[in-house]
Amino acid sequence: MPEDVVLTGWYVGFVIAAVTISAVVVLVSMLLVLARRIGRQAMLIEQSLEESRENTEGLWEVGIVNDAIGDIIGHATTLRRQLGG
Repeated sequence: MPEDVVLTGWYVGFVIAAVTISAVVVLVSMLLVLARRIGRQAMLIEQSLEESRENTEGLWEVGIVNDAIGDIIGHATTLRRQLGG
């Protein structure tokens, strides 16, 4: 009888170990799937941001255009005054 108790302990230990290892494998697999999904989404976000940057690149020139228009208006006003207008 004592041998059965010892072997039963081993069997219980093996079952607990198998369940624990299986749980760890499942959890790690889930983490890897989520990491892959996050990586894909990050790549799509990066592409979207790059497209947004390209599409709004001209907005950086607005200040230069405004300065040029201000200069043109200033010169036109000066010319009008010189012409007696």
